[in-house]
Amino acid sequence: MVTQEQRKRQLAREKFLRQQQRRTSARRKARMRNSVIASVLGVVVIGSLALYTTGVLKDDGKDKTNASSQTTPSAAPTAAKDPCEKPAAGAVKTQTWKKEPAVTIDPSAKYTMTLATTCGDIGIALKAKAAPHTVNSFSFLAGKGYFDHTKCHRLTTNGIYVLQCGDPTGSGSGGPGYTIPDENLKDASLKANVYPAGTVAMANTGQAHTGGSQFFLVYQDSQLPPSYTPFGTVSADGMKVLKKIAAAGENTGAGDGAPNATVVIDKATVTKS
Repeated sequence: MVTQEQRKRQLAREKFLRQQQRRTSARRKARMRNSVIASVLGVVVIGSLALYTTGVLKDDGKDKTNASSQTTPSAAPTAAKDPCEKPAAGAVKTQTWKKEPAVTIDPSAKYTMTLATTCGDIGIALKAKAAPHTVNSFSFLAGKGYFDHTKCHRLTTNGIYVLQCGDPTGSGSGGPGYTIPDENLKDASLKANVYPAGTVAMANTGQAHTGGSQFFLVYQDSQLPPSYTPFGTVSADGMKVLKKIAAAGENTGAGDGAPNATVVIDKATVTKS
């Protein structure tokens, strides 16, 4: 017999999959529209349109992991005290690249990513050997200041439990202009289609190999299909920060929306040890 909690999780997963399908459909329509425009405006415009189109990585994904969907509120916004500080001075950089950067990291070395956020520092041990393309991309983007001053735009508190970040636009549709391959989908930590608390994974559009810059941090065990590259593990202190953010809730009251906490990545750094 299916319990009420199991039913809630099933509905959350189904909702997530519908969101992914809508994102994919939106990308296709955008490409078709831009194609027509490009044919009218000529070759000079085609290059810039290509950058725009490839940058629309709807959530690149967490997925619920794209966890970058725009959900229509079904309940009144939840009032909660903001537990975080004001963002550091600075502006988001709007940068895109035409192709994935060449892999220059050492897969045999240890790498750590630190997200200095308005809510506290989140340390992440990266899985360079298991996900070299992903870790290399994050090292590249962090070095370019791509994540600095960006908001974590999505928090889910029902069915799956993740905080999604990595979109400079804050809309859930931004990306670096390139995609990276899926990796490490058979990681030993993923058992029974559960991404355990502390997992850091790539968001995507619901299609294979569509990850870009958006990622999600799991603050409580979440049942998801193994389609989102797990590439890091949050530190114990980082988990405390995530729990604080989650405790403040999200702004729709429906379990999926923008965090009530002002979660801004003041600075992202990747270091080799």
